[in-house]
Amino acid sequence: MSAGKLILVDGSGYLYRAFHALPPLSNSKGEPTGAVLGVLNMLNKMMKEEAPDRIAVIFDAAGPTFRDALFEQYKAHRQPMPDDLRSQIQPLFDSVAAMGLPLLRVAGVEADDVIGTLALQGAAGGFEVVISTGDKDMAQLVGPSIRLLNTMSNTRLDRAGVKAKFDVFPEQIVDYLALVGDTSDNIPGITGVGPKTAAKWLNQYGTLDGLLEHLADIGGKIGDNLRNELEALELSRKLARIDTAVPLDVAAGDLVAGAPDHPRLAEIYSRLELRSLLKALPLQFAAETTAPAAVLTVAGEGPSVPVVGGVGAAGAAGEPAVEGAAAAGWPAPPPPPPVLDYQKILTREGLDAWIARLRDAPLIAFDTQTDSRAYMQARIVGLSMSSAPGEAAYVPIGHDYPGAPTQLGLEEVLAAFRPLLEDPGCLKVGHHSKFDAHVLANHGIEIRGQRYDSMLESYVLNSVATRHDMDSMVERYLGIKTTHLEDVVGKGAKQIAFNQVEVDRAAAYAAEDADVTLRLHRALWPRIEAVSSLESVYETIEQPLMPVLYRMERAGVLVDRDLLKVQSSELAGRMLELQTQCHAEAGGVFNVDSPRQLQEILFGKLGIPVMRKTPTGQPSTAEDVLEELGSTYPLPKLILEYRGIAKLKSTYTDKLPEQIDSRTGRIHTSYHQAVAATGRLSSADPNLQNIPIRTQEGRRIRQSFIAPSGFFLVAADYSQIELRIMAHLSGDASLLRAFAEDLDVHQATAAEVLGIPAESVTAEQRRSAKAINFGLMYGMSAFGLARQLGISRGDAQRYMDRYFERYPGVRRYMEDTRSFAREAGFVETVFGRRLYLPDIQSRNQALRQYAERSAINAPMQGSAADIIKRAMIAVDDWLRASGLPARIIMQVHDELVLEVADGAVEDILEPLRAHMARGADLRVPLKVDIGVGRNWDQAH
Repeated sequence: MSAGKLILVDGSGYLYRAFHALPPLSNSKGEPTGAVLGVLNMLNKMMKEEAPDRIAVIFDAAGPTFRDALFEQYKAHRQPMPDDLRSQIQPLFDSVAAMGLPLLRVAGVEADDVIGTLALQGAAGGFEVVISTGDKDMAQLVGPSIRLLNTMSNTRLDRAGVKAKFDVFPEQIVDYLALVGDTSDNIPGITGVGPKTAAKWLNQYGTLDGLLEHLADIGGKIGDNLRNELEALELSRKLARIDTAVPLDVAAGDLVAGAPDHPRLAEIYSRLELRSLLKALPLQFAAETTAPAAVLTVAGEGPSVPVVGGVGAAGAAGEPAVEGAAAAGWPAPPPPPPVLDYQKILTREGLDAWIARLRDAPLIAFDTQTDSRAYMQARIVGLSMSSAPGEAAYVPIGHDYPGAPTQLGLEEVLAAFRPLLEDPGCLKVGHHSKFDAHVLANHGIEIRGQRYDSMLESYVLNSVATRHDMDSMVERYLGIKTTHLEDVVGKGAKQIAFNQVEVDRAAAYAAEDADVTLRLHRALWPRIEAVSSLESVYETIEQPLMPVLYRMERAGVLVDRDLLKVQSSELAGRMLELQTQCHAEAGGVFNVDSPRQLQEILFGKLGIPVMRKTPTGQPSTAEDVLEELGSTYPLPKLILEYRGIAKLKSTYTDKLPEQIDSRTGRIHTSYHQAVAATGRLSSADPNLQNIPIRTQEGRRIRQSFIAPSGFFLVAADYSQIELRIMAHLSGDASLLRAFAEDLDVHQATAAEVLGIPAESVTAEQRRSAKAINFGLMYGMSAFGLARQLGISRGDAQRYMDRYFERYPGVRRYMEDTRSFAREAGFVETVFGRRLYLPDIQSRNQALRQYAERSAINAPMQGSAADIIKRAMIAVDDWLRASGLPARIIMQVHDELVLEVADGAVEDILEPLRAHMARGADLRVPLKVDIGVGRNWDQAH
């Protein structure tokens, strides 16, 4: 028999969410009241609907907790509590106490841990436990007698609900959070691992420990990240796990609500002028008030209906981490509109009225809703638009679930929108609008007038501060929480296509997307304009690059499917050979792909010394460990070669044929502008950046990238661009002279450091000089150089000392850059792109030293990224203006690959070299190497 219902309210979470969800309300004395009103409304509604037998409202106490001791940077990026929120805490506490509700704050313990302890205690005591929260971390507590309630979104989560929302079960949530991380709490997670990847792994391997037993099976860059960040992973798991054994002075059964103190509540509500709450008190204390509401209307017809999941109702979980706008002199974002007017358009009259409104607007936000995220296949399900903050509309086109309302036809809607979309004078803002350009192109529309992109604005403003997806940005810069796509279409096995989403719900979601895109631009653009160099980076690099990338993606690249099949078979054969060699070295058969069996062979049977341990205390077999061991022992070297071959096979020769578009016969990668902190482009599906060029197997894969009949591939590659940027930035006379005279810079460095004639430099001496030239750019220490060259640390230090004696400008540049970074908190590229270093003043030595190394390297990597982007824009403009039969089809690191008709190759080479050489005006010339071939390997 149940002991009754116990409700545990996450007071801290709801305080912040109410503060950011509601308009900034205040009484006639100017005292802020919005957060108090929001939390008390939530509590009153919940008490009425849930009728709990036991209840407590739990808040965080001031001061550090055990998580701060575990990780110095835990929640470190959060801004101090706003004064307008701090002033509302005591009135809220007074109100909760006057309502008769038990209020808990435990020193040194987070509210989550108090809630977790009471929840398990209550469940064990026979209570039906309801945790009222919007915090996803709490999902780990859900069990047979514990569920979650989010009163702001009116959603409940039991075990099945957790699975539907996160695609993992409650007992997997801690492992899920450890992999994904948590930006609000600054929990690291694994670089590049998002919710889908984490859920996929946990569904496949069950637990994090199960995943770690199959580390070698995880391919690609994300697998490398996982293997290289195991220590951070274990830390993230500890930070994410809620402590359910906190010593408390109160038990779950003691949490009985007392009688409300109505006179005290009337006094508080009157002082704060919370008339709606005052009116709800018994008659002798009542007063009148009104409150605005957000509505979703059908354009041109029918009554209004409530917004479903609108911005005004969602709120933000936790304090927003908005960058120090006031300190930088940036204007604050405009306040949210008090009323949201979101419309769904089902009639031609309503469509025409909205198009007229858009035509008259100085800037419009535009977004597409589609049936796929694959840009070459995606078809339009609906269109959303906004012409002013808080005003947006959605035109459903392809919703075809049973009972769906009659909608306007696709051709009719596109015909009506085409003049607007193709008009370059109608200025538009989108979020990741390159995708929308592809979708419209699938329907024969070439969008023009794409003046702004809020994703790129966020990236230019601060590439490292946050992820640049819309949901993260809105929470960061607008302080509100949007409806996520997963909230609308579901997750995992229960996920539905967008055309199956009920129209009202789709309209609220899609209209919100358009609305917040416009509002993000209005918040971000003044900040960019306030820093002229950032405005230049946006105007001359990032925004004009987007259509270039669109055309490259649209073109795609031709690959030889049959050759890939042959290569895959060859790699499989080589893997078997390596397995046989590994077994011979080990003295017996073992599973080469099993880290656990490899541990037993290397450190048990063969007695090889343990270099490093995993967070679980096991000897590490990570790649860097095997590399170090491979210089002495044969088996680790063979294992590394085997892993490299296996990765090439799984990532490229097996997968590339599956990624060929059946309609074009070509592979269409996606180029991402807003990922790498340094400004470099990345590619995905497939990732073209990681195909090795120095190995025979990697070059063989490049041979499968071919020119169509009647065409050649032309590859143009900047030579030693980062070293040239180092020469430019440092102004070192010796480096400048070496590049000005077109010397072999590594040979010249060896000659300078060793004090010998250049012609006497041996191949080994040149290799050492090359290691130090590149190593210094990446902040390599004497220890790192010694390990790379296989020399003593003392010899490496002497080598570095002689280098700095001969290149004093480099030393001066490094010292000046570190000093500037410590003072400013950022460094800049040649073109003014800012690269922020949030850990440059960290008390954690490892984090601080990493930030200092980044300060040296980031201007060079970032400048190289800017130069290749500028070159892409210039080359694309030239080719399109000239009418030459050539186009850019790939960009990989410092290289451009063009597809050129046979008869135009000679006409292209020198102009191409010249356009790329003008990518920057440096103190040294930019050198461009160009190759031509029928496949990528030949061209390189």
